[in-house]
Amino acid sequence: MKNTSEIKKSIDKNLLKLALSTKGFMPEDEGLALYKYFKLSATSKSCCGMEIGAYCGRSTLFLGAAAKESGATLFSLDHHRGSEENQIGWEHHDRELFDPITGKLESLNKWRESITKADLDQSVVGLVGYSEVVAKFWQTSLDFLFIDGGHSRPSAFKDYRNWAKHVKKGGILAIHDVFENPEDGGRPPYEIFLRAKESKAFVEIDSMGSLRFLSRIAQGI
Repeated sequence: MKNTSEIKKSIDKNLLKLALSTKGFMPEDEGLALYKYFKLSATSKSCCGMEIGAYCGRSTLFLGAAAKESGATLFSLDHHRGSEENQIGWEHHDRELFDPITGKLESLNKWRESITKADLDQSVVGLVGYSEVVAKFWQTSLDFLFIDGGHSRPSAFKDYRNWAKHVKKGGILAIHDVFENPEDGGRPPYEIFLRAKESKAFVEIDSMGSLRFLSRIAQGI
């Protein structure tokens, strides 16, 4: 994907402004790419998308905008306790989100606030829990899957194994923070991206920044 200028013309301007003012790590061009591909995959009101890792809702708003316009539904899954890099002493820790009562990071209230401000309550369903726990009971096919959860190797591979299998044929898998050069970022998202391609079940169709988009062409993961 060379640029997102044309995509930017179609997204609701107020919602875009809200997304960009929301805490998070999703650049504008990557967020617009998410919006584009979820909208492309959401061909009917029965279409379903899943976001693994939501933080305060920045990426959720880009995806939610596509869901609202298409009449589709986005499920946004997060335990809202922060990824490894969000914890105390790590690079991306935000003291504003630290709850001194529980001694843990808490992003759920910020996420709910983001969804309400964007008027996406009828298009986005929040799932609060650990990815591997919810996955045990999930049975619905997905038109779109966005993996942006924990970036440790165990977390990333569990997200891939537990959720990629639900992407229907022709559906889209998006993976964030894919860096080929180890100096640019952690390896696990890049490794699950390679796993998806090596499975022959997915083929890469586009990229934007550290985002990679793949389409399911066969069964398997």
